[in-house]
This record gives sequence, structure tokens and C-alpha cells, in this order.
Amino acid sequence: MWLLYALTLLAGIANAVQPGPNATLAKTLGQPFAAGLVVVTVSGTTLLTLGLLSGRLSLPSPEEAAQVPWWAWCGGLLGALLVLSQLFVARQIGAAPFLGLLVTAGVITSIALDHFGWVGFKEHPAGIGRIAGGVLMVLGVSLVALF
Repeated sequence: MWLLYALTLLAGIANAVQPGPNATLAKTLGQPFAAGLVVVTVSGTTLLTLGLLSGRLSLPSPEEAAQVPWWAWCGGLLGALLVLSQLFVARQIGAAPFLGLLVTAGVITSIALDHFGWVGFKEHPAGIGRIAGGVLMVLGVSLVALF
């Protein structure tokens, strides 16, 4: 389990660092959408390489693909939205407000996703502690953005 937490911490660090290089790439190229294509191409190549090296890459059969809920195919669209926000917004508002808003929106949304068991998550009630945590996140990111 500790390995999963460590991987999550590394992903959190990457989430904080990634907008800087992506926005710099967009600014330097002068083409934000081209920069976005570079980002997803490098991401796809990395996933392909790791999948092949680990021996864990296989394509689903048509039957398996047909059983996937429609909304499960939308992850790539959501990923594109995230990359576009990095390319167009992060440098303008700064790293701390950008990531603060991103994480806070994610926490608030995840509380709702858990509470209602949406998009494949198990139901986990939004008790007073979780709601208070979400409110504190909003207050904290407001302070980061204001100062």
C-alpha cells in the first residue's frame, strides 16, 4: 500500500510541476495547440513504451470494448482540458493559484463523486469531516490566490 501512496505523491508533484514546462513550451513555440499535441504525443509514447516493456499492454477485444460505459471513454477529453488549462491559464495566474484551484476543484468534485458513487467510484458518504475539509480547501486556496 505504501507504494501506491508514494506513486500518488509523485503524481501530485508532477501535477504541480507539469504546467510550467507545458506553458513554457506553448509560449516558446507560439502555438499552444501544437504544444498540447507534443504533450499528449510524449505521454502516449511513454505509456506505449512502459506498457510494452512491462508486458502489460494489450488491446481490448471488440466485446470487451463494447461493455465499457460510454462515460469511461471521456477520460482523454478531460485530460485534454487539463492540458489546455495548463497551456492557456497557468502562466497567467501563477503556479500556486492554478494548482490550488485545480486541486480544490478536484477535492470538491471527488467528495461528490464518492458521496453519490458516480463514474465508477464506490459510495462513501460526505460526512461533516469531508465537507469541512472541502470548505477549508476553498478558504486555503482563496488565501493563496489573494496573497
